[in-house]
Amino acid sequence: MSGIAEGGHLFNAKKLTAVGVLVSLGIVFGDIGTSPLYVMKAIVNAYSGGGASLAFDEYIEGALSCIIWTLTLQTTVKYVVIALRADNKGEGGILSLYSLVKKLKKRWLYLIAILGASTLVADSVITPSLTVMSAVEGMKIFNPHTPVVTVTLIILAVVFLVQQFGTAFIGKFFGPVMVLWFLVLGISGASHIFDHIDILKAFNPYYAYNLITHSPSAIIIMGAVFLCTTGAEALYSDLGHCGIKNIRVSWVFVKAMLILNYLGQGSWLLDHHHLVKQGINPIFGILPEWAILPGVILATAAAIIASQSVITGSFTMFSEAMSVTFWPNQQIDYPSGVKGQMYIPRINYGLMLLCFIVVLYFQRSESMEAAYGLTITITMLMTTVLLFFWIGKIKKLKYLAIVFISVYLFIELGFFYANVIKFFDGGWLTMVLGGFIATCMYAWFNGRQIKAKFIKFVKLNDYISTIKDLKLDESIPKYATNLAFLSRAKREGEIESKIIYSIMRKQPKRADHYFILNIINQEDPFTFKYDVDEIMPGTIYRVNFLLGFKIDRRINDYFDQVLADLMEEGIIPSRSSHPSLRAHNIPPDLKYVIIDNTYINDTLLTVKEKITLNIYNFVKYIGSDDFKAWGVSPHNVVVESAPLLDQKLGANKIQQVAFRHYDA
Repeated sequence: MSGIAEGGHLFNAKKLTAVGVLVSLGIVFGDIGTSPLYVMKAIVNAYSGGGASLAFDEYIEGALSCIIWTLTLQTTVKYVVIALRADNKGEGGILSLYSLVKKLKKRWLYLIAILGASTLVADSVITPSLTVMSAVEGMKIFNPHTPVVTVTLIILAVVFLVQQFGTAFIGKFFGPVMVLWFLVLGISGASHIFDHIDILKAFNPYYAYNLITHSPSAIIIMGAVFLCTTGAEALYSDLGHCGIKNIRVSWVFVKAMLILNYLGQGSWLLDHHHLVKQGINPIFGILPEWAILPGVILATAAAIIASQSVITGSFTMFSEAMSVTFWPNQQIDYPSGVKGQMYIPRINYGLMLLCFIVVLYFQRSESMEAAYGLTITITMLMTTVLLFFWIGKIKKLKYLAIVFISVYLFIELGFFYANVIKFFDGGWLTMVLGGFIATCMYAWFNGRQIKAKFIKFVKLNDYISTIKDLKLDESIPKYATNLAFLSRAKREGEIESKIIYSIMRKQPKRADHYFILNIINQEDPFTFKYDVDEIMPGTIYRVNFLLGFKIDRRINDYFDQVLADLMEEGIIPSRSSHPSLRAHNIPPDLKYVIIDNTYINDTLLTVKEKITLNIYNFVKYIGSDDFKAWGVSPHNVVVESAPLLDQKLGANKIQQVAFRHYDA
């Protein structure tokens, strides 16, 4: 498997390489690597709300101990040691994990996956907003009147607008900039540790225990502590980009630099915590005066990289959601010509709009911290549940699975409670966003199944003779030489009745060759194959595209390759059937027909099904047009509507009372 860096560089992700480690530092640890921008500031702000019963030095030592052991248990053990092993052919993330366990006879697991994916998207909105604003606020050290909100909006706008061009150029600097950022974090923190060498006592978990048990509002403090591990889920999601070995080795460096920085900030706060109330961020306070401006610039660059990583991670998540039928197919572009450089226009601008709303609503990073963390705790809880079933699949590890879920449900439910109490302080915003996305995913997944109940499938063999006669009937104008239909029939030999309706009744469609195109989703994320069944010699063919969930659905391009293969093998002609065009070696024409089901009799639906289908239709509206979603060129596609033919109309039948005939 090849890993793909954000700059478009290829390397073998299975091997430990210097390039792989550098790429990991650039695109995997952006989120968790910028957490020092706001974690210690949030902890100091929480002191008056719950830690005042302890002396400030005990409070800081306890908070630092909580940070160190949260990074160890939550990030290192759960994600770096355990979750990275749950790879689907090298791919990670909650939807890849769902693909590994969905074969278990527990259909409800799709709800776990939807909740985890939707809350991860909500976190992807708050992360760029908070990270960039925290960095920009550093400028207030030089100018207290810095227009933080305006500058933040401008930076976010630039970050989102450049997505359409790809990040091949700027991506080359991701790794080196993040290496410099982590070195500055570590060195600046280490330079203050010896101011209060006793700060090293934080490595003793007793001080974390002391803080939790002796602070009346310890749960508030833990909500601030949790911010240090919010990038752990992104670490797992980027497994496919960098590989397990590169991520694990780079994490050793990242964790060391983060802990040094947190310890340095803690040591500095013992003498200067009053400055935090004056708007001084501890991460900039520990820098020498001459280094503050370069530090703010570097922090802003790191924030931009972290935002970039979160945005591209959202594109990957939505593309996987399309493949597992949690989200409607949407147009996916590859601006850099590299598989890892995907760009989904509607998702991009939707995220940008939501980030703007978050920034304008909260105005300050301190206010935004209340909204941060709540949704990602849900994602982590859902990952824990799925990991429990993944570990349980291995017979020898069933007892380990029970221990795992017991430990991490206890930890993460605690963090969830610590964050849920901030619901009315801003957490409601991300919960509403996550709930909206989860509702859309649920409606799309179930709406497709509701519609499938009313779709009639017929045996294609029953219509072969009719299609044969249609092909020979020259009284019907030829509709196309090669005519292709998209089908979702799963059983061999079956086809949707709506396709037969289109060929014979909607408008008789005479063609030389009929192709039934079917996508069969594969568990292997990178499966990229096809096979052909000849249903009627020289006339009807079924083409099955065997595609993994990491392969985009560019059917136009793939079917062109299939036709080229069939022509090369002499199965179908390579030149037009029209003599005038054939003489000039013009290839045969091709037309696609995409059919939608437009009507379902309401009397056949329950109230829940009606609501689900209404939301389904809304989600379909925000998706792409069918021909764009399937990568079909609009110049040769016809979109038709067809009734769902197998609906029964109920017992009441309108009564005929007369039929009158009048002579002329």
